[in-house]
Amino acid sequence: MNYEKLIQKALDMLNFSYAPYSHFHVGAALLSKKGKVYGGCNIENAAYGPSNCAERTAIFKAVSEGEKEFEAIVIVGGMEGKVKDFCPPCGVCRQVMREFCAQDFKIILAKSVSEYKEFTLAQLLPESFSL
Repeated sequence: MNYEKLIQKALDMLNFSYAPYSHFHVGAALLSKKGKVYGGCNIENAAYGPSNCAERTAIFKAVSEGEKEFEAIVIVGGMEGKVKDFCPPCGVCRQVMREFCAQDFKIILAKSVSEYKEFTLAQLLPESFSL
């Protein structure tokens, strides 16, 4: 699969990240099985607990619009929005992905449209809990 457009969408989402505390900006682009793309960014809060990751923002946005079947997600991130390394999802995001995604769901960690790594959810969350 060609992920260039999905990676570019995730990179574009860095512009909307609200990270005044950590200064670590994250963008995500979620591809539904129907071919629709949902963007997400991290949104911090001074209390930290109410903060939300980019991946969950994209997933919750999609689910709130009726989507529940997903193909792939691209995640990018870095200090001050400068992507220098791969940005894997946190454990909470991995579990949320497991709620809505099959084990073969693709997770793409990107530095640029040409430099990325592809994993399955099963690889990043082995022996996961699901009903």
